[in-house]
Amino acid sequence: MTKQILLSTPHMGELEQKFVKEAFDTNWIAPVGPHVDAFEQEFCQAVGAKHAAAVSSGTAALHLALELTGIQRGDEVFCSSLTFIASASPITYLGAKPVFIDSDRTTWNMNPDLLRETLEKRAKIGKLPKAVLIVHLYGQSADIDPILAACSEYEVPLVEDAAESLGATYKGKSPGIFGKVGIFSFNGNKIITTSGGGMLVSDDENIVKRARFLATQARDNAPHYQHSVVGYNYRLSNVLAGIGRGQLRVLEDRVNARRHNFETYQQAIGKLPGIEFMPEASFGRATRWLTCLTIDPAAFGADREQVRLELGKQLIEARPVWKPLHLQPVFAECESIGGAISEELFDRGLCLPSGSNLMPEELQRVIDAIDRIHRR
Repeated sequence: MTKQILLSTPHMGELEQKFVKEAFDTNWIAPVGPHVDAFEQEFCQAVGAKHAAAVSSGTAALHLALELTGIQRGDEVFCSSLTFIASASPITYLGAKPVFIDSDRTTWNMNPDLLRETLEKRAKIGKLPKAVLIVHLYGQSADIDPILAACSEYEVPLVEDAAESLGATYKGKSPGIFGKVGIFSFNGNKIITTSGGGMLVSDDENIVKRARFLATQARDNAPHYQHSVVGYNYRLSNVLAGIGRGQLRVLEDRVNARRHNFETYQQAIGKLPGIEFMPEASFGRATRWLTCLTIDPAAFGADREQVRLELGKQLIEARPVWKPLHLQPVFAECESIGGAISEELFDRGLCLPSGSNLMPEELQRVIDAIDRIHRR
């Protein structure tokens, strides 16, 4: 039987089981323990952050990041539109409102010029947002310097969602460490995984200490169970942190494998009419977490959805690029600044199988299938 080729599957190494066994052998199963502490320290070394708190998901990390940035009910937060809903949902958890900012074509991430123009207009009417939330999309950093400069000029804190971009670089540094707070994800489809998990990072030690406190049900320092504020059950388990420690050691290998996938696709089908791959910005290295391309139906002979469905018939999973959040029914009442670029990317964009454990014959199956669709 033909095996299904999935979009992005977990890729385990040799050390994960060793660390998990240690957790079992020492009975450190709860959401505290030596692997959690070590994972936080090793992650800081990997990305260049000063402090980190390991939590149960990237969404949990972002919820904490926004709360610790001071977001409250009724506030507005500027957010990238072209992203997964988990980038914006935590804004609503706090009773705040997202305002969606369109992408640029160079990075597919938040447009720095559009952000600056909007901040300038908002400053004139005394309605600045309480934070800007940028997303580093599909393994590529946003253009951080002009975004950070605009935020600094108007004294608006920057929060970075680097859930999809661990291993990427921006001018030699990791995205996620430039703003007031940054977050990462270790979901099962990410470049490294703990099955489910996330990390909050900041150079402000007090923010990270407070994040750990809130993530552990906000229990006061007392011999009994006392709580002065409402917290969350967000800490990462020691078992999953052990998986993360093993995965972190092969991060560079995973990045190289995914970049190889992208290069293989680009060389094989980049010559087909109407195919254009997600560009890599000159300021850094994209991980190519997912290989993304756009399809011009007039030139290629089929549109994105026709290609996706035909690949599905051949047991090849492909997915559209994220549907922009300003088009999502749940955010229908939210303001959107621009939107034409992210809408076009969604209309034409397709993500191909990109796992770091893809076999050469699986890559070739995808390539041959796309070539056949074009020739028909």
